Amino acid sequence: MTFSDILRLLIEERGLTQKQLAKDLHIAVSTLGGYVQGTSEPDFDTLKRLAQYFEVSADYLLDFRTGKAKSHKEDDLLRVFRALTPLQQEVFLEQGKAFIRVGAKNSDALDTSSEQK
Repeated sequence: MTFSDILRLLIEERGLTQKQLAKDLHIAVSTLGGYVQGTSEPDFDTLKRLAQYFEVSADYLLDFRTGKAKSHKEDDLLRVFRALTPLQQEVFLEQGKAFIRVGAKNSDALDTSSEQK
């Protein structure tokens, strides 16, 4: 993903307008528009302010892998998890565990049916 794609996604997830984000960050709307359209990129200071605003790392904004996460999806999962309340985190984890259990049962059912053939 490009920086502009990631920024656009974060803006949409928060339900923000570019005008509101630009106001919050004290930058020109046209400057932010350039970032969103991919025609320009922020300086280091603005990159840090964007990361702080969205509570993500600069690495995340730049789609840079440090080797800890295997994919952008893993980074995204951690970012979403950290944005949840403690109660929401518990529910989120239980749902994930339920997906694993269902997947294991389906896998066992497939293995059993193929052994019977």
